[in-house]
Amino acid sequence: MASNPAAPEAPFVPSQRSSETEAGKIPTFGFGGNRTDEGPWEEWNPTAESTRPVRGRHRVSKQRGGGLARSSTVLGVGVIAAVGAGGMASAQTGKPPVSISIPDLPSVGSPFTQDDSDNEPQGSATALSSVGVTSEETQQGTSDAGEALRARIILQAEQQKDQAEAKVQQAAQDAAAKKAAAEAAKVKREAAAKVAAEKKKVAEEAKAKLEAARLAELAKQYTLPTSSYTITSSFGQAGSLWSSGYHTGLDFAAPTGTPLKAVHTGTITEAGWSGSYGYRTILTLEDGTEIWYAHQSSINVSVGQKVNTGDVIGRVGATGNVTGAHLHMEVHTSSSDSAGIDPMAWLRSMGLNP
Repeated sequence: MASNPAAPEAPFVPSQRSSETEAGKIPTFGFGGNRTDEGPWEEWNPTAESTRPVRGRHRVSKQRGGGLARSSTVLGVGVIAAVGAGGMASAQTGKPPVSISIPDLPSVGSPFTQDDSDNEPQGSATALSSVGVTSEETQQGTSDAGEALRARIILQAEQQKDQAEAKVQQAAQDAAAKKAAAEAAKVKREAAAKVAAEKKKVAEEAKAKLEAARLAELAKQYTLPTSSYTITSSFGQAGSLWSSGYHTGLDFAAPTGTPLKAVHTGTITEAGWSGSYGYRTILTLEDGTEIWYAHQSSINVSVGQKVNTGDVIGRVGATGNVTGAHLHMEVHTSSSDSAGIDPMAWLRSMGLNP
C-alpha cells in the first residue's frame, strides 16, 4: 500500500532575544516560561484536523468511464457479500467454505490515493470480517457448517453400509451359485452313474442270457455222471480219510450197481484196477480234459473205445479205499496239477447243476 504522509506539526513561534536578533546572533528557545524579551507566542488550539490519525486519510479515486467504485466502504461490503455467499454455498452444497483474500497490488496501481483534503469521507477502521455480521449470524453459519458436515458423514456412512451389504449379497449369490453348480454336477454325476449302471446291467443281462444259451447248448452235449445220488464230500475237504490229507474229487453216494454215464463225447484211455481208487475208468475228452470214475463195481468199456454223451461206461461200487458205495469223480485238465480241479465248478461251467 502507499505510505501515509507525516502528521502536521503544531505551529509554534521560536523565542528570540531581540537584542541578539538585531545583533545577528543565532536565536535561542526559551524553556523556563514566558520571558519579557521573548514573544509574542501564538496560542495553538488542537482541532480535529490537526489531531486526527494519519491512517484512514485515503481518498477514493473518482469513477471513470462507468468503472467500479473504489471506496473502502464499497470494497468492504463486497468482501462481506462474497464471504456470506461462500458460506451459504458451503452450507447448501456440503462443501467446505472457500477462503477469500484481498491481495496487495502495489505494482498495478493502488485503488487508494492520498489526499489531505477535509472534504473526503473518512475510511472505517473496523475489520472487514466483522462488518455487518452479528453474533447470531456467526452462530447460524457455524451451525449450518456443522449440519453440512454431519450430513456428509451420515451420507458416507450410508454409502459404506450399502457397499458392505452389496458385498454380503454378492458373496451370498456367489455361494448360492457355487452350491447350485455343485448340486448340478452331483446330479450330473449321479445321472451318468445311473446310466452307466443301467448299461452295465443291460450288458450283464445280455451276457447272462448268452451264457445261459451257451450252457443250455452245452447241457445238450454234457450230462451228469449218475442219477439218484447224494453229494457226500466236496473238492478240497480236509480229513485223515484221504492219503493226500484232503479230498481231491467230488463224491456221489448211490446204491451199488447204479449206472455211470459218459459226461461228454470222448475216448476211454484207462479202464481197470488202480489201488486205492479200486476199479477206475478214465474218459479223455476232445479238448484233453480227463474225467476219472473210481470205486466202480464193474467196468463196461475198454481202452481206446469211443463213447458219446450219456453212454453207460460202468456201475457204482465200493472198491478201493472207501467207507461205502459211491462214485469218486475227478477232473484233470492239461494246465492243472496232479490234484486236478474242482469237479463241481467244471460241471457247472458246462451247464450242469449237480
